[in-house]
This record gives sequence, C-alpha cells and structure tokens, in this order.
Amino acid sequence: MEYRNAICYSGYREGQNPREGIYPSYNQVKEDLLILSKNWSALRLYDCSTHARLVLDVIQNEGLDFKVMLGADVAAEMNNPGCPWGAQFSEEELQANREANEQEIERLIDLANAYPDTVGYVSVGNEASVEWTDHLISVEKLVEHVKRVKAEISQPVTFCENYVPWTYKLDELVAELDFISLHTYPVWEYKTIDDALGYTKDNYFAVANRYPDKPVIITEAGWATASNGRGIEAWNASEEIQAAYYEQLLDWTRSEKILTFVFEAFDEPWKGDAHPEEPEKHWGLFKEDRTPKLVMQGLFG
Repeated sequence: MEYRNAICYSGYREGQNPREGIYPSYNQVKEDLLILSKNWSALRLYDCSTHARLVLDVIQNEGLDFKVMLGADVAAEMNNPGCPWGAQFSEEELQANREANEQEIERLIDLANAYPDTVGYVSVGNEASVEWTDHLISVEKLVEHVKRVKAEISQPVTFCENYVPWTYKLDELVAELDFISLHTYPVWEYKTIDDALGYTKDNYFAVANRYPDKPVIITEAGWATASNGRGIEAWNASEEIQAAYYEQLLDWTRSEKILTFVFEAFDEPWKGDAHPEEPEKHWGLFKEDRTPKLVMQGLFG
C-alpha cells in the first residue's frame, strides 16, 4: 500500500448529527479540507451519505490532493447479546437493516465509480464482526458484500475492524479482501502511555503475522483528550498524552511505511451521551471550533 499521511474525517459540528440528517455545508467541508490538506493526503470516510458525497465534491471541485477510503455504514443484521449497550432487534428491524445495507453497498459502488480519481480504496463495513458491536453482520454476508463490490469497481476492497476478530474468525473474509484494515486503541484497553506503542505493535503483528501474504494497514489509532470516566479513566485522557502517543505512533508507522489513518481530525459533539466530557466526543487533533490541539504544535504544521 502506498504510504501517505492519512486521517479519519467526519465533519459534524455543534448542532449537526448524521443520525438526524443534519450535515455540514459545502463551505464548512471546504474549510476542513483546506486545514487538513496542509498535513494529510489521505482521508477515511465512514459512509456513503450526503456528507461523503459533499467531501468528494469539494475535493474534485477545489482540486485538492486527497485519496479517499470510502466506507459503507452497515447496520445490524443479527442480534448480539454480547453488546454491552444493547443490540436486540425485532425480525422486522433486522430485515429493514438488511435492505438498507444493500442500498448502502449500492451507493458505495456508485460513488467509487463516479469519483474514480479520488476514491482510492473502499471498505464494506466498520466494526461489524467484533464481539461487542451493535451492528453485527455474519462473516458470510460480509464476504457477499466484498464479492459484489469487487465485481463492479476497480479500486481495492477492504473491511475495517478491531484487531481481535482478524486473529480468529475472519479467514474466509480475508481470502476475498485486497488488504486488511485494523483498529487499535490502547487507551480503551486501560493501557498507559508507557505501554501504548508496544501494545499497538502487538495488535498489529498479531494480524500481520497471521496473514503474511496480505497487506495490513491501520485504519484507526488514536487517544482521547478528555473523559468523564466512561471506559477511560479521566487521568489517562489529555492533550499531553495524545501528543505523546502520536509522536511514538507516527515515528514507528512512518519508519515502517505502514499506512495509518489516525483517529481523528476533529472533535465531534454529537457522539456518545450528553456529558460534555464523554470520551467519544474528544478524539480530534483539532477541537470542534477547528483550533489545533497540543499534538499539532509538535508533529504537524
């Protein structure tokens, strides 16, 4: 895989929410991408919504130099008792999700073909096979999605997932993929900055060593800068620790030429619960108002 500085991008600001269909404007996305273009040349998008099409339009219209990993936002097709926050659905809901997923995969194909110079790779889903997911899909169905997409587009196809499922349940899927995309979050697994990079490397090589003939990249790695204690101790989330982790992460991935989409560009207030320090809201390298965090002072311009 070609090495680029890569970052996950979702542009939702205060009062905007993809679940409510309230999207950023063209000019807001343009502002974001001009900020990001100073340091990154690859973006990862999570869905094929109005937001994704807007991002692709801005890149094309403004002549920006980004390669995009376009993702499909797939919903649960199975109940998952292992999800801590609940993933039980009626059969009617699951059937509606299956139909919606087919439509999302169709949008993925359409956008990849409509923007062939910008969309460099696509993913058929995100964290849909890990034991705690609230949008569980069978491996067999993921394989179906991959085969369908590969038959209709020219770009390489992947699936984005926590590192664990790659180590024991996704062999059938890997056989169909062009490359593997894994997620690694030491802070979610109660690691300190002293253990963080070693743990990230362990996660990566647990997958890469299992599939030595398949390229492996990282599509999410990051550190929260605030927490109310939900899943992450408050003392272990700060701009200082985020900056230290990124310095270590990027020194390693750049030296090894491992394509790594850092998570994420901007804080997103719509995520998680209403608590202002809910950690899901605070992974950005920039705050919601687009001002840079500490990490940007040392590693980037």
